[in-house]
Amino acid sequence: MKSIKFIAGALMAATTLGAGAQEHLKSLNPAYFDPSTPASQDFYQHVNNGWMEAHPLTPEHSRYGQFNILNDSSENRVREIVTNLASTNPEPGTVAFMVSTIYNQSLDSVRRNAEGATPILADLKKIETANADELNDLLLWMHKSYSNPFFAAGPMENLANSNEYAMYLSGASLGMGDRDYYLLNDKDNTKVREAYKKLITSQMRNAGYSKKDAARIAKNVMKIETAIADSTWTREESRNIPAMYNLYTLEQLKAEFPHTDWDTYFVKTMGIATPETVIVTTPNTVKQGDNLLGSLTPREIKDYYLWKYVSQASGMLSDDFTNANFEFSKVLSGVQQMRPRWKRALGATEGALGEAIGQLYVEKYFPESSKQYMLGLVENLRNSLGKHIINLDWMSDDTKLNAIKKLNAFTVKIGYPDKWKDYSSMTIDPKLSYYENMHNVNMWHQDQELAKWGKPVDKTEWGMTPQTINAYYNPLANEIVFPAGILQAPFFDPEASDAENYGGIGVVIGHEMTHGFDDQGRNFDAQGNMVNWWTPEDAAAFAEKTKGLIAQFDAVEVLPGLNANGQYTLGENIADQGGLRIAMTAFLDSQKKKGVDITSDAAKINGYDPVQVFYMNYANLWANNIRPEEMRSLTTGDVHSLGKNRVNVTLRNIAPFFKAFNIKEGDKMWRPEAERVVIW
Repeated sequence: MKSIKFIAGALMAATTLGAGAQEHLKSLNPAYFDPSTPASQDFYQHVNNGWMEAHPLTPEHSRYGQFNILNDSSENRVREIVTNLASTNPEPGTVAFMVSTIYNQSLDSVRRNAEGATPILADLKKIETANADELNDLLLWMHKSYSNPFFAAGPMENLANSNEYAMYLSGASLGMGDRDYYLLNDKDNTKVREAYKKLITSQMRNAGYSKKDAARIAKNVMKIETAIADSTWTREESRNIPAMYNLYTLEQLKAEFPHTDWDTYFVKTMGIATPETVIVTTPNTVKQGDNLLGSLTPREIKDYYLWKYVSQASGMLSDDFTNANFEFSKVLSGVQQMRPRWKRALGATEGALGEAIGQLYVEKYFPESSKQYMLGLVENLRNSLGKHIINLDWMSDDTKLNAIKKLNAFTVKIGYPDKWKDYSSMTIDPKLSYYENMHNVNMWHQDQELAKWGKPVDKTEWGMTPQTINAYYNPLANEIVFPAGILQAPFFDPEASDAENYGGIGVVIGHEMTHGFDDQGRNFDAQGNMVNWWTPEDAAAFAEKTKGLIAQFDAVEVLPGLNANGQYTLGENIADQGGLRIAMTAFLDSQKKKGVDITSDAAKINGYDPVQVFYMNYANLWANNIRPEEMRSLTTGDVHSLGKNRVNVTLRNIAPFFKAFNIKEGDKMWRPEAERVVIW
């Protein structure tokens, strides 16, 4: 059983960043600016061309940008922490012992290659030898411990009451991730599909199957996954959160999806009493899975289970399995060289004991002063967004009042959790294989999730480790979260100018706040419950505005014949624009409060106006190089627009940007006022 996760989350403060406008740029490097490309023609290129030339793609990367630089820094810090723990000869049962065991076993290619497929052979035999009468038990066994064939189920916060857990049922995941890879017959999707067939065949051969049997398994898997893909919601449909809330009684569940023994499913897979109601997120996809369960032959079903099992295990077995996975990645993303083994081992260790490592990370690398700076900055951004909401010309006072209530109720989490995860009940044994230990780790994490069933939701929990280079908004808790990892330059630097920091982490904060009011976040109220707090007229006005933003991104040709998807990326595009607008207001307010005249020569930073620096550092955040295959993959499956579009398309809606760089009609970066879209 695997848990379902939601996809997908007094205002003016006295504290502000820095001591005033700085004389020199800190986060930005003027040497990277491209004078041959005017800001008015291609702002992204103007700011980032030198950076891109200085950071060419290496074979291990399908893309490389500012986030990767911070991730490299974080990885090196974490590696030092992990290797130091291992050097202390830790006692069995301690966190240090578990961390060092997982890391060392992941590094130990000699042992893993010698074991080959041995750690999984008994389980594969269990699948192979099951008779027709045992297929239901086999389904429950798979769902309990390994994968989610035909459908997925698990507890999550109730969308209608975020203080309690509900049981969710959804369609099965797809091996290639997106339905288009199965259904579209153009050259690029066909290439990925053929690579996936090869992956299945190679991995089953690695698991000991004959060429003939491996080919049969690949054929049956493609038949089943293509049928599931055909019923899977499109990327655009998947953004409709209210449409996912379909409440079924147990009796309705049995009647609609009769080919699973629901009376025993929850008891045997989760160890809980059968719930009285279940929320079915995608009824048509679950129905397709049920139809397949009732129509496929036992051989087809078992072949599907075999692949689902081998697929989840392959990253924890020998190099033959790892290399086969990488061959598929090369086709999907264009990456040319596998990441170093120590990086892969580190990722596995953090996945197993991330918060334990994070606790040591923040003790060493995250000063309390940075947290206090951030708290002040967040309150300034909250005040700024409040001003924007109050001054909206398309929203009624009643809806504005509810929006302000939600804004004021934001929970803010910065740096690290107040309460750390307790790993003392986790068991890791060096005598076991790496796969067995990692399976036990996964089961421990699953048990931790299932233990929450029937209890109130703990809203102090974090969805990311402190060392993660990211941030998020969680609509079910109405919270914005900023791990310590992202609080580094060019996003955040206490020694940098206010203009750089507001154009960096300030925009990130504003971005996450705006997610509370994007096309998905707007469905939730101040308490994190899915409640419609909009008047029909305001909801219609919001929808009309989003159409313009969707069209702007739809018009961008990412690659020949492939355009960006404005509907699928709508939430992130709304948040980018909102983040830029409210961060600029907060920046201007902070300078006014300090008595800084940003139009004066004294306020210039390396000869640039502070407002120019603000926008340049925003563009700097998204500097990256990327392979065409990765561009296609991200355009297909990522809710974020590509970095260049997050800069150029978004900024072309923002009037202060035009003024700052003297962009006028006829310039490529210009957009006529009537065509600009301003939402928040």
